[in-house]
Order: sequence, then structure tokens, then C-alpha cells
Amino acid sequence: MTAIITALLSVVIVVADQVIKYFVVENLQGIDSIPFIGNLLTLTYVENRGAAFGMMQNMSWLFAIITVLMIALFFFIIIKKKITSKFFALSTVLIVGGGLGNLIDRIFRGFVVDYLQLSFFPYVCNLADYCITIGAFMLIIFVLFFYGKGEKKTAKGNS
Repeated sequence: MTAIITALLSVVIVVADQVIKYFVVENLQGIDSIPFIGNLLTLTYVENRGAAFGMMQNMSWLFAIITVLMIALFFFIIIKKKITSKFFALSTVLIVGGGLGNLIDRIFRGFVVDYLQLSFFPYVCNLADYCITIGAFMLIIFVLFFYGKGEKKTAKGNS
């Protein structure tokens, strides 16, 4: 059941990401940056042909393979390990949804559409990037502080 819910919520993120990117491509391409929230957030059209922060340019095929493998790994963990933590599920939803959003760009555009630039962070990102980043931090927190805690209590209670 968790895998189905995770997949459905991931699709919501993918749809939101792709709808925003559609409007960005249609309305921001060829235009200078547009201040969105005062000096805090600027909308800036960027075609990212690399990974995070533009590293490893023109290696979309590698990122596509890595994305597919990571998504398969997450669903394997959810199904086989039967992890039912809502915290883990939410981190997975964010990572999978963001990964699929950027994968769609890589496959159909040959690059990822980036458009969000924060005043205190020099790189231009997108909704999918932020979902992946937040999900990854949540996953690290889950692994460091929560993974295995419920199983240990259950095991002690059965003896």
C-alpha cells in the first residue's frame, strides 16, 4: 500500500513540476530575470545540461540511468523491506517526484529547465531540485535517527 501512495504522490510532484516548467519555457525564455518576491526570489530561465549546479555538462544519459536506478531502489526498499515510516515515505515521494520531473526534461528536452534563484544562493534551480534536496536531507535524518528503532522495540517485546 505504501508503494502505491508513494507513487501517486510522486506523480503529483511530477505534474506540478512539469506544469511550472511549461509556463517557464513559454514565458521566460529569452527574457531577463524577473524579480518575484522582492529581492529574495528571482525567476530566471536556464537550460541546465549537467547535474546539480551545472556540473558534468552534457551527460544526460548518465543522469537518466542513475535516476531510473534510484527510483527502482526506493520502490524495492519500500516493497521488500516493508518500511512503513511516514517520514521515509515522504522523503521518498520528494526524491522520486523530483527525480522523475528532471528525468522527463532530460529525455524530452535534452536539458533540465531551471528557473528559481534565491538571493542568498547563486545557483538557479527548479521545484524538482528542491524536492530532491529536501527529500535527501530527510532520508539522511531517517537513516541516522529513526531507521531500525521500531524494529528493535518490537524484537525486545517479543522475547
